[in-house]
Amino acid sequence: MTKEACILTTKDFTMLEAMLESRLGREDLLVPILRRKIGSAIVVFREDLPETVASLNSRVTFAIDGSRRDTRVLSDDRMTSPIGMHLPITTLRGLALLGLAEGQEFVLTNIDGNEERLVLETVHYQPEAGRRGGQVVRDALPPQPQKPLLRLVGGGMEEGRRPAPVTPDGYDAPGPSAA
Repeated sequence: MTKEACILTTKDFTMLEAMLESRLGREDLLVPILRRKIGSAIVVFREDLPETVASLNSRVTFAIDGSRRDTRVLSDDRMTSPIGMHLPITTLRGLALLGLAEGQEFVLTNIDGNEERLVLETVHYQPEAGRRGGQVVRDALPPQPQKPLLRLVGGGMEEGRRPAPVTPDGYDAPGPSAA
């Protein structure tokens, strides 16, 4: 894989094509990144995506200019969780990280006109790996002993025990007259 190449699922690639099409003719800093991503993409089915590649909804740790580190979930533009947890792909950094493999870098020009170098350090979680039963969560807490999901209690079906109706007439709902 070349330094500029990225690996995208068919879904992620289609999403980037739609994003580019909607931004054509406008001055938008995402357009050059979208063109670079689409032009260098290796498109694979989600089952074939390596576990070390960042896809949509992956939790990743990345470095900015070799010093500042951050961990975020790459997301589409819909924000339904606490601020600071997700990094939408409609932002420069989010889009730059999409499709990168661990250790790969991407250089972009930020809104101030300065170059930023992003390096994808770790893909902690990738939904495609989770779907196929691969390594779902890395660097997680040590395994905790699991509690049983079901506990059988003896004596539940003893003779003489019958379910009692909630009301004297045998119905458990008060009916329309209660409204």
